[in-house]
Amino acid sequence: MRSTLTDIAREAGVSSATVDRVLNNRSGVKERTREIVIETARRLGYLGNGAPALMPETRVRLDFVLPAGTNTFIANLLHQLEKQAAAQPDLDVHIHSIEGFNPDTLARTLHELQGQTMGVGVIALDHPTVREAMRSLAASGVSIVTLVSDILHVSRIGYIGIDNRAAGRLGGYLLGRFLGSGVRRKIALFAGSLSYRGHEEREMGFRHIIGEDFPDLEIVELREIRDDRTKAYEEAMALFKRHPDLAGIYNIGAGNTGIGQALAETGRAKNIIFVGHELTEHNKSLLLNGTIDAIIDQNPRVEAREALSMLSRSVRGQSIDYHPPRLQVIFRENIPES
Repeated sequence: MRSTLTDIAREAGVSSATVDRVLNNRSGVKERTREIVIETARRLGYLGNGAPALMPETRVRLDFVLPAGTNTFIANLLHQLEKQAAAQPDLDVHIHSIEGFNPDTLARTLHELQGQTMGVGVIALDHPTVREAMRSLAASGVSIVTLVSDILHVSRIGYIGIDNRAAGRLGGYLLGRFLGSGVRRKIALFAGSLSYRGHEEREMGFRHIIGEDFPDLEIVELREIRDDRTKAYEEAMALFKRHPDLAGIYNIGAGNTGIGQALAETGRAKNIIFVGHELTEHNKSLLLNGTIDAIIDQNPRVEAREALSMLSRSVRGQSIDYHPPRLQVIFRENIPES
């Protein structure tokens, strides 16, 4: 004869109402009490050993809005969201890949999600139409998190990503130490788009530390490449032609493959210091062949995990425990195992 909720409650030392809340994944139960109830239910045969710890009353729908394009880091983040969501049957996750760097397209997509979703994760452009769309979505009761690049003055429950200003300072520090002091040298910046607050913050951090600690370095240009490898290649070729004595490059966003191609074709890979972001497979190859000297990495697996956790817990009214990704510098000699 199968055990009842009353049997579980008696064995666990809690009320039947508490057992009901735990087995239907309702809030209002301490984590330790929840664990005791689940263990008791399994021991009494109410739940099989292979059954999930929680049996949600309803699935939580979450939507993620990411820019399409050739950005390998974004592709890795999308893959991690899909992979981790598939392992959580209580989540109903939808991913929208839209035209990047277009605030109207992003705002329209956010408006269309109103009334359809419970939580949204978005890589947001810092633009008035986007901010207004996010405010409207939040006012309708949808939980919002910003991913990778933050946006201020909107009602979001949190930002998931690295400290981009610190990342920019780290990029400047690495370039400055590689190039040394005592000789005037020219350096240049590449950015996806400064309409991403994260890219703007990296630029600010970079410029500040160069001005403070490396006065011999002159920033001669900043070129926006829209995180596209073809445009990155074209802009890099034009940059090298204009500044044949260029000594260093810091790429704030994606497009390292295009810059690397330009360096290889002009024979300058060994005499220009190159610092970039994200340990993708393409960037790993550029590290190994000496084209890129250092990569500042953030972990898309961690960011996907935290985004799913933060949004689902917010929707369920549970407390949020955020574990941010950490900045890590990767050189050719310390590339981690995949």
